[in-house]
Amino acid sequence: MLTDLEAALTELSAGVEKWPAVSLEQRAALLHQVAVAASTTAPDWVAAACRAKQLDSSSSLVGEEWLSGPYPVAMNAATLSHTLSSLASGSAPITPGELGAGPGGRTTVDIFPASIWDRLLLSGFSAKVWMQPGVTPADVLDRAGLAQLDPTRSGGISVVLGAGNITSIAVLDTLYEVVAHNRAVILKLNPVMDEMLPSAVRVLNPLIQAGMVRVVTGGTDVGRALVEHESVTHVHITGSAQSHDAIVFGSGDKGDARRASGKPLLTKTISSELGGVSPTIVVPGRWSKRDLRFQAEHAATQRLHNGGYNCIASQVLVVPAEWDQKDAFLAALRAEIDGAPSRPAYYPGSDSRMAEARSTHASAESRANGRLLLPGLTPGSGAAVFRTEYFSPVLAVVEVPGSGTDYLRAAASFANEQLVGTLGANVIVHPRRRKALGADFESFLESLRFGTIGVNAWTAVGYLTAAAPWGGFPGATLTDVESGIGVVHNALLLDDTERTVVDGPFRPFPRSVLTGQPTITPKPAWFVRNRTAARTAELLVRFVAAPGWRKLPRLFASALRG
Repeated sequence: MLTDLEAALTELSAGVEKWPAVSLEQRAALLHQVAVAASTTAPDWVAAACRAKQLDSSSSLVGEEWLSGPYPVAMNAATLSHTLSSLASGSAPITPGELGAGPGGRTTVDIFPASIWDRLLLSGFSAKVWMQPGVTPADVLDRAGLAQLDPTRSGGISVVLGAGNITSIAVLDTLYEVVAHNRAVILKLNPVMDEMLPSAVRVLNPLIQAGMVRVVTGGTDVGRALVEHESVTHVHITGSAQSHDAIVFGSGDKGDARRASGKPLLTKTISSELGGVSPTIVVPGRWSKRDLRFQAEHAATQRLHNGGYNCIASQVLVVPAEWDQKDAFLAALRAEIDGAPSRPAYYPGSDSRMAEARSTHASAESRANGRLLLPGLTPGSGAAVFRTEYFSPVLAVVEVPGSGTDYLRAAASFANEQLVGTLGANVIVHPRRRKALGADFESFLESLRFGTIGVNAWTAVGYLTAAAPWGGFPGATLTDVESGIGVVHNALLLDDTERTVVDGPFRPFPRSVLTGQPTITPKPAWFVRNRTAARTAELLVRFVAAPGWRKLPRLFASALRG
């Protein structure tokens, strides 16, 4: 194995030397080929994902694999290709018309919807990137392009330590290293994802042939050898903060001492996406019974998608203690958790983490299919669920006192100060309530220190949106890494981003017409109880491979049956 690694790194050293001679037009063509390969490989990709996750191929949950696997890779690669084509023509990948002004004088960038197809397929959803304070519109236009503004500068070789949960992560991280940083990449798949090797190689083959990517498998010994190899100049990891600290400082007591003293063992640069404890904050209002059920299913999905093995899974549901519909909402939530399809606990260590959560929370309720609910918690209680990412189907309910803006301030303070991590936060609010709160609601959003914020949309929609930067809130350091350092995805290659804010419809079609948010989007295909999720997601992937008006009726019909 070590001999194979040496050969791969030697080939990448030669490839990264030749990369400066590859024009932007040629790079754009390579990325277009990756996008096509993601679509054509999709059936085999999804089948391999089902094997890796022990998921029955007839389950509606297979839709998760279509949507979180080949779909974001195809979209991201296509958008990166468009970005490089724009740069090759001397234009920025964004236009002045896409720039706006946000809270605190921030510059914003409208990134979704970007086409008529976006407006139809995800009607009612939108996304903006908020730039860091002080970044002007001119700065955004001048800096968009990152390493491709100087395509002859080499970034060396990066090792990407792939994730073991969502099958697109490793490929997307590889694309970003190559394009945003001009780095050749040796991608090591997580052992949980060894089934994905043939698909990953097929999708990345255009960059493999260009000498910029190699894909390997192996355990921690292989990962350690790559991280420590003299040819490797950068490390990118998707995982836990504990894994990051073990790489940077070493393990055990000596590693803890190095971290405390700020003396890393790792002498290379590192970027990371590390998850955390994500909240979903419910803003009180007057909801119908159907609203209560729909938003309960929404909240359950945010925890149970992929069995709970998501870095962006919601782990803490924040509800108003004095909301007169609180008990009805929590009853609906229990019903949705119990009614969601069962699936194997495929991710290593899940059972032990569940047992730990159960034993350390006195209020723990064992729900159907091995799920765990931790109700009745309060801010300031120091509950372990606030500081431990359980990475399993565990959902806590925290009751925050107050009403109006007092509640918003208390909920934001709790999320910012008591929950570990800064990757994403979700907010559920009736449009009429949001309008009534006005500027106070916008100030509330500004106060949340998270890399992606979803308003009536799970933050994972930001993950699916090709142009959205994905990562923790800026400010993490090696010794306090929170949800990681740097961003990925970011297919418009924006510099100095702060966060992405995704908005979605409070109600699905056809009830959406009654909220002042007209949309034709039915129950989203990623909802865990969507009956036609697998078929709808497959049709969506086939659509993005070759869009056309004639394909829409069948796609919409499947979505409506969900």
